[in-house]
Amino acid sequence: MDTSCNVKRENENQTIEDLKAELHPKSNVKKVIGIVSGKGGVGKSLVTSMLAVSMKNKGYKTAILDADITGPSIPKMFGLKGHVVGNEKEIKPAKSKEGIDIMSINLLLEKDTDPVIWRGPIIGNIVKQFWTDVIWEDIDYMFIDMPPGTGDVPLTAFQSLDIDGIVIVTSPQELVSMIVSKAVTMADKMNIPILGLVENMAYFKCSKCDNEHKIFGESDIKKIAAKYNIQSIARLPIEPKIASACDNGEIETIDPLWLNPIIPSLKLDKSKQTKGDGKMTQKIAIASEKDLVSGHFGHCEGFSIYDIKEGKIDKKEFVPNPGHRPGFLPNFLNEQGVNIIISGGMGQSAINIFNEKGIQVITGATGNVNNVIKEYLEGNLRSTGSVCREHNYAGECEEH
Repeated sequence: MDTSCNVKRENENQTIEDLKAELHPKSNVKKVIGIVSGKGGVGKSLVTSMLAVSMKNKGYKTAILDADITGPSIPKMFGLKGHVVGNEKEIKPAKSKEGIDIMSINLLLEKDTDPVIWRGPIIGNIVKQFWTDVIWEDIDYMFIDMPPGTGDVPLTAFQSLDIDGIVIVTSPQELVSMIVSKAVTMADKMNIPILGLVENMAYFKCSKCDNEHKIFGESDIKKIAAKYNIQSIARLPIEPKIASACDNGEIETIDPLWLNPIIPSLKLDKSKQTKGDGKMTQKIAIASEKDLVSGHFGHCEGFSIYDIKEGKIDKKEFVPNPGHRPGFLPNFLNEQGVNIIISGGMGQSAINIFNEKGIQVITGATGNVNNVIKEYLEGNLRSTGSVCREHNYAGECEEH
């Protein structure tokens, strides 16, 4: 038996030896998330790009390592051309217009249309070099666009790179269950948690009738997610403006609101995402005045708190506002296990504290709290990012 694959059997379960490659001494990456699929052509690079943009929009420093060496499309989506700067000892990644660090084989080729005709071991080594030789400076979230399938190169990436979790991308077509199964099995072999499932090309929404049309058939994503105990799911539509943005190198102009349902799971804070049964959940608090979203976070009547499982409301409770004093409410909600806070208005100090604790903040919401939570779960709730600067009571929104 060839032992070069570094796979051994222990108690009839396969475990992978620790072959992790070290980052460059000048690099600092806090969290690494791989974007995978059981086959090509389902939109893995698109989801990688949109997740990086989404986290960048939330104030984090993000990066993309394009490990799909034979099908690199990341630079085109971000409008990047030319070569990266480097030498034998270190390479500096390219930067997008909005400051996302990006490394891709296309940024090293003479022409971005040149094919990469290399065998697996060489490609695997290139992926490792993108990890070890590139200087990734103070990155909060690195997203890795993994090669499709479960072959040699994905195996090398899983073994060599310090991946904290993965997001699986699929489509509504009939073979989706088998494709997801392959990705789930590989993640299980590598002991890497699955953070979310994204269904691309899920539907087309007609601008005239406002109805959703299932071009590729009815979706089974919820059944598949339940089968593999994947708690966070999102659905991307067939949207011409997304395709146009990718073709024109303007993916950063798209607000990836459809991915909101899986963003909390990327935090990797198990104390907030798991309960006694070990299942990952979301806990969402909405600053409320009776059944309406409050316009003032600090002086709201209380918080409508929702426990979300498998994309559905599992439990709802109302917690009265325990009091308005500096620094109290963000810490109070953090102790309640909340990982998303929704409000009409909020001060920058409170937003900063929530961000430090890894809690997603959505501002600008209005209307009935039940309608707002439904919008969020459907991926249609957009944060305005607005900050309260003027209000009737001193400090009412500037909770800090």
